[in-house]
Amino acid sequence: MKFDANRPDLTLGILGAGAMGRGIAQVAAAGGMHVLMMDTRAGTAEEARNFVAKMLSRIVEKGGMSQDGAAAATARIKIVNALADFKPCHVLIEAVVENLDVKRQVFGELENIVAPDCILASNTSSLSITTIAANLKTPRRFAGFHFFNPVPLMRLVEVISGLHTEEWVAEALFAIGKRMTREPVRCTDAPGFLVNQVGRGFTLEAAHLVYEGISSFVDVDRVMRDVGGFRMGPFELMELTGLDVTHPASELIYNQFFQEPRFRPNLIMRARTEAGVLGRKTKKGFYDYDAEMKPIVAPEAPAPSARPASVWVSPAEPAGHAALTDLLKKLGASPETGAKPSAKALCLVTPIGDDATTCAVEQALDPKRTIAVDTLFPLVKRRTIMGTSITDPAYRDAAHGLLASDGVPVTVCHDSPGFIAQRIVAMIINIGCSIAQSRTGTPADIDKAVTLGLNYPNGPFKFADVLGVERIYRVLTAMYRIYGDPRYRPNIWLARRAKLGVSALTPEA
Repeated sequence: MKFDANRPDLTLGILGAGAMGRGIAQVAAAGGMHVLMMDTRAGTAEEARNFVAKMLSRIVEKGGMSQDGAAAATARIKIVNALADFKPCHVLIEAVVENLDVKRQVFGELENIVAPDCILASNTSSLSITTIAANLKTPRRFAGFHFFNPVPLMRLVEVISGLHTEEWVAEALFAIGKRMTREPVRCTDAPGFLVNQVGRGFTLEAAHLVYEGISSFVDVDRVMRDVGGFRMGPFELMELTGLDVTHPASELIYNQFFQEPRFRPNLIMRARTEAGVLGRKTKKGFYDYDAEMKPIVAPEAPAPSARPASVWVSPAEPAGHAALTDLLKKLGASPETGAKPSAKALCLVTPIGDDATTCAVEQALDPKRTIAVDTLFPLVKRRTIMGTSITDPAYRDAAHGLLASDGVPVTVCHDSPGFIAQRIVAMIINIGCSIAQSRTGTPADIDKAVTLGLNYPNGPFKFADVLGVERIYRVLTAMYRIYGDPRYRPNIWLARRAKLGVSALTPEA
């Protein structure tokens, strides 16, 4: 079927005038579309229209559009009071409560009101598009159209095809998204679609790290900001969104994937959700807050003044050996050059995926003198180290003091396969690869969705290419071997490209 997404009289219906509905109304009206908006709560739609008018006025003040343009956009938004009033719509978007029964009931009524060629779309963030459409007479014209909050600022929109969605419907929504000045990406129906699947790697792996006693909330956040390059740490992010949003979504995705281990939720998140310790909205979460709602975080303790009498760097990882040796020389240290460390030397290892204990045992080093340094990431803004379970605290402090002697902070964590950043980024990449392998989305669209929808410094595939596909594969393989947990098994997409030595973005032939 031919659908003209650029027709000047295109009429778009929006059911639900909350934060998402009014945001969609704003970008649709600004894109020249006529908007019919309804909410079952008295006065909500009118309030939403007034809010949009204020937002457009602010854009005018900032020089983003003309006064006449804002007035015309506001005039294109009309309030309706009954579902029957949506009859003239060419497209109808539902943005009501995230409840399957409610959405099914709404669409069951709407498909008998609108014209047969009217596109029906849901803004659901977590429910299956195929399941919502299962009882419709015409599921072929139904699709997902998932925007991100706040809609006017978040440019991404996911266009999701259900099992019966016809291609013209997805193409039309893609074009409408463009007309709204959004950046649409295509995907097929899957739990969490693109963005919410990948996002589990960031938050869930961080929670597992803390639950295992490897690090603290604040240290994980510091490492992921300074080492990983993320704008916010995972716990800071969950504080902002609220655990009452994050944890139920995590459980839903986990169960919709038939308990796929990669998406296994964590007890830390469940306990806090059940206790009502949700983050900023409850003024207490992973952090405590002051009267101005700023997180209360103790300043980092000064680095120890201790220095090692001598230091030796393992050559087992050539790239890590080179990076760490170069840094030590800049810090004024002269690493030993022998094949084995001297009797009292601090032994530094640079594992990719392994823990310090495994390195000490496999390399026949004294575990009491062994410290592991994460060299997968640049050693510029923060450095991460860990000892074995029996590392002498004096050697740990000497390593800490030496590596922080130029003023760059050092985070000390307990022994763990993959440190902190290696673990979390590897899980993000692995989930991204599983999405590509299942053909839910293309690597390019997955990267685009993640950078726009989550504000990550890189998408999963670019991260893999920047850090090294083979090295990320090694991180996951080591974690899988040491933990024995299928959560960490490398996806076949990643494994094949690592073995072939090609980019993670390489498509199937």
